[in-house]
Amino acid sequence: MSFPALGLLLLLLSAQLLAAERPQDHLHSDKQCISCHKEGVIDLLKALAQPQASCAQCHTEQQINAGDFSSVRSFSGEEGVDPKLKLSAEAGMVLPLYYTQSRLGVAPNEMVEIPAGTFMMGTNGRLPDEGPLHEVYLDAYLIDKYEVTNLQYEAYIKALNKRSPAHFRNRTYPEGKADHPVTFVGWDDAVGYCEWADKRLPSDKEWEKAARSSDGRTYPWGEIFDPKKSNNPVRWRAAGKGGDTTPVGAFTEGVSTYGLYDTSGNVWEWTASWYVSYPGNEVSSESYGERYKTLKGGSWFDCSFYKCGISAPLFNRAFFAKRTKNDTFGFRCAKDVMASKVGE
Repeated sequence: MSFPALGLLLLLLSAQLLAAERPQDHLHSDKQCISCHKEGVIDLLKALAQPQASCAQCHTEQQINAGDFSSVRSFSGEEGVDPKLKLSAEAGMVLPLYYTQSRLGVAPNEMVEIPAGTFMMGTNGRLPDEGPLHEVYLDAYLIDKYEVTNLQYEAYIKALNKRSPAHFRNRTYPEGKADHPVTFVGWDDAVGYCEWADKRLPSDKEWEKAARSSDGRTYPWGEIFDPKKSNNPVRWRAAGKGGDTTPVGAFTEGVSTYGLYDTSGNVWEWTASWYVSYPGNEVSSESYGERYKTLKGGSWFDCSFYKCGISAPLFNRAFFAKRTKNDTFGFRCAKDVMASKVGE
């Protein structure tokens, strides 16, 4: 085992000892970025030990051995954001961070139709697993306008007597967070909810097209990163806060061309797709195959590789074991157009 992998193992073990039996709503800290990965720890460690997916891409061996996962990359250069930027915790939001009465209710989310056609997926300009840029054709399909919320997921677990997420207390969500995206859900949990709602998880291709549109844009709003248009780590750092999820649909300036909200930031979203290489990718990885599921969209806290807002680009993807659960993973559902018409 390499020194970086050994350092990660020691960090994981120490985090396991420090973590509570049932985690609080948020557990992240600068030096324990994986403390909430209570499930899938061995798979996660194996993935991180691979050269193409290692924390060593962004951190020195000394940092990893010391358990210091503060970013070594400046978020001011690549993202064009002033490191001295100051924002309020609700900057760019049209809704308050917390409120008592749900505006969406318990019914499954409204869906939007994505027309048939091609789009450009991936990129040639960043991490090896994100490329190459390639054209993909998809038939028309439906996808949720919003991420599945705490209140909506509560209706599901109560209807089928399912186990509640770890941040729920007495089988209900934290106060004021009815319309926040549900978290602490594994891949099977997401599949279960979507099936109950007569839907399914989107593929990574479906997710990326709905978020990027047919013009292959980097962010839902265009090419220039703006920390006020999504729930991302840059805005939390600028606000001097630890960060949290935000109500779905709170960033109207960050909506995609097709009408999806929160595709950049808020929570990583499970997809139906295995983590495999794209056509034409010549960089191999032992993590590819039917071992890990792909997540898309980044989150309020960048638990993968960076803590500088860099997960915000829509071509970004993460991969985790299906049973992994934490406070940055959520999902939205999709549906075939023909299936929807048959049910009408």
